[in-house]
Amino acid sequence: MNLQKIVRILALIIGVIAIFFLVRIMMIGDDAIEADAANQGIVGSYITLALITLGVAAIITLLFTLKNLITHPQKLKQALLSIGLFAVVVAIAYFMSTGTEQDLGDGKILTAGESQWVEAGIRTFYFLVIAAVAAMAWGGIRKLSNN
Repeated sequence: MNLQKIVRILALIIGVIAIFFLVRIMMIGDDAIEADAANQGIVGSYITLALITLGVAAIITLLFTLKNLITHPQKLKQALLSIGLFAVVVAIAYFMSTGTEQDLGDGKILTAGESQWVEAGIRTFYFLVIAAVAAMAWGGIRKLSNN
């Protein structure tokens, strides 16, 4: 039995289990689930199945990616370069950010360090958007100049 058949059988089993939970949730109804804690277990089971499926998919994806990178040194070099460049962008965004302590209003406080990481994440997003737009514009200009 090859890997493709095993994956199809597993996907079918997970799909049938998910459909079972979905039908049970729909049969019980929203009001009954909200009112009775015993009925909330079915929703928890559905979420657990989704998390297990997500975890298995992520692990398999990582394993096959690592296998592919190890067998192709040029791709490994490109991947490490990309990760390094991303780390540089995050570092630049972090050091450009300032953190200030914030009161969140519900009795919790956002520390200065957490605030700096939030701002760094936003700045990283902006930097990557600008880089993507610049790359698309550059590609369009090169394509027009070649014609």
